Order: sequence, then structure tokens, then C-alpha cells
Amino acid sequence: MTHPSASVRAGIRTRSGSANGEVRMVRWARTLTTSALVVVLLGAGGCGEAEPAGDSAGQPPEQITYMTAFGAVGRDAFAWVAREKGYFTEAGLEVEIKEGAGNVTNLTALKSQQAQFAALDFTGAVIQAGKGEFTDWRAVAAVHQQTLVSIMTTKDTGITSPKDLEGRTIAAATGSVNQLLFPAYARLAGIDPTRVTLQNAQTTALNGLMASRQVDALGTFLLSRSALESAAKKEVVVLPYSDYLANLFGNAIITTPSLLADDPELVKRFTGAVLKGLRYSVEHPEEAAAILSRAKPTYPVAAGVGEIKAMTASVTPTGGAAIGTMDRERVAQTIAVLQESGIMPAGLTPEAVVDFGIVGQS
Repeated sequence: MTHPSASVRAGIRTRSGSANGEVRMVRWARTLTTSALVVVLLGAGGCGEAEPAGDSAGQPPEQITYMTAFGAVGRDAFAWVAREKGYFTEAGLEVEIKEGAGNVTNLTALKSQQAQFAALDFTGAVIQAGKGEFTDWRAVAAVHQQTLVSIMTTKDTGITSPKDLEGRTIAAATGSVNQLLFPAYARLAGIDPTRVTLQNAQTTALNGLMASRQVDALGTFLLSRSALESAAKKEVVVLPYSDYLANLFGNAIITTPSLLADDPELVKRFTGAVLKGLRYSVEHPEEAAAILSRAKPTYPVAAGVGEIKAMTASVTPTGGAAIGTMDRERVAQTIAVLQESGIMPAGLTPEAVVDFGIVGQS
């Protein structure tokens, strides 16, 4: 007969051995669970990096096309900055950047679905919408809070004020906003527009025409000042349209009403990423110009730096509003000025040209 104490000890050993086995099993299961969790996290995060904003795990980035306002120059560097700095990737996007060629080209590309987003001169596009020429677009963010359209000349012409333009010839790109806005500028600046000759020209030929004094002035953009100074090798005089047309926006980011209706989150993700690129560009102009030059080696870094610095003051809104903000009242005033000047008929509303819900409404 087994001694009771021995039976008890045997029972204790048996239960003890079973308990230890259970503990080992629990520890093994926990180890497997922890290892599996590490594998999942590493696979989803990519060596510890956060999952791209707006993207689902394992989903490829959405591919979209964006067109610059005009070519590959400093004022448009922010798109390449957004791509190189990873802002588009963070938004779950893969963006093809195409070089635009002005309002008509960009609006046509948007209408034919060759691009989902573009930059262009907002006031010029408003005029085209008011005339019924292009209506299937909406601005979602401002690049420039004021128009950069200007009259430029060289000091030796003796032109120092708008009144001095009477009896002179101004070259401007055919059908450009510079031409379209001139009647409104002339009316407010006290110029008799019938005494000014507007000469059509190719955009790329403008500085050469002025440098060779084939014209008296140019209808161009403020950011072209350094390029004109280099071409003419003379001091340049600038007469900004914003002196008399203070409420006009400059370039804006646009998309289509259908994309806004079908996928507003995509529009918000793209707009947020490209505006991060814009902010970074004006805060780091040398780096932004270098990024652009790497993408487009024929474009000199110095020219890019000059353009970015020249536009910096016009990028940030007043009153602490976010970069990109478009104020409904200012848009309404823009439309009113253009209608009062006879540039376009009445009837256009701010909501017909701007979606105020993407960046925010003042």
C-alpha cells in the first residue's frame, strides 16, 4: 500500500507537472502572437514608417495627372517639391506632372480628362467662364493671393506711371489675361485705352521685343522681372495691375466639378499635399529651385530662386488664414469688377468658379 503522504506527494508532483506544462504552452502562444504582430507591423509600416495618409493597407497609390500653370519655372516648382518631399506619397497619390501652356491649354486638358488637376491664372479663367467659353472647372485653392499681372518697361522709355502708356505700344501674349484685363486696369488707372496699342506676341518673344525696343512696354507677370532685366541689361520699371485691381487672385489650383462630386476626399488629399509643397517652397526657395532644376536640368537654379522669392509675399493670406484660402467676398468683387468693365456679361456667381469647402471659406 502506498503511504498516504507518498500519494499526496505524487499527486502534487502530477498536478505541478501539469501546471508547468500549461504555463509553458501559454508562454509559447504569447511568443507566437508577439512575433506575428511584429511581422504584420513591419509589413504594413515599411520599416517602422507610418502608413501613407488616405491610403488603405496594401492598396497601391492612386495615379493622377497635374498640369503646371506654364512650363517648368520657379512659380510652379512647388509641384515637384511636393513630389520629391513625399507629400503626394503620404496622401496615397502618385502624381504625373505635365507642363502646362496657359489657361486655354490647361482648361482643354481638364475638359478632355487628360488631367485631373491644373494650375492657371484664376482671373483669366473667370473671364472665360463668364463668357461661356470654359465652365467645367472649379478652383479649389489659391496659389497667389493677388494677381501678378503687370506692365513692365525699361527705365530709358520714360514710362513711370500708367498715364505714360498713352500713345505707346504694349506687347502681350495673344489672348492672355494681360490683354483681357487691360480695359479694367485702364479704366481704374485713368488711361484712355483707345490711345494704347496692344500688340500680339508669343510669350517667349516678349523680353526680346522689349530688349530690342521694338515695343514700349510689356503686358507680363511680376515674376518675369529678373528675366527682363537680364535680357535688356537695363533697369526695369514695373506697374502692377494690383495697384488698381487689388482683389484679384493670381494663379489657382483647379479641378472638375465631377471629380469634386465623385471623390471629394481625393481632391482634399491632393490639394493638401500640393499646398504643403507650396509652403515648403516659399520657406526654402533655394532648395525648391534645386529640386526643380533636378527635374528640369535646363532650367537655372538662380532663375527659380528669383521667381520663388518674388512671389513669396503674394502666397500667404492676410489675417492668419491658411495658404490656399479663397475668400468668397473677394471672388464676388472680382466678378463685379470684370462685369462693370464690360469684360464679361452679368450672371456668373462665385460658386460657379470656386469650391470653397476644400481649403476653407472665409
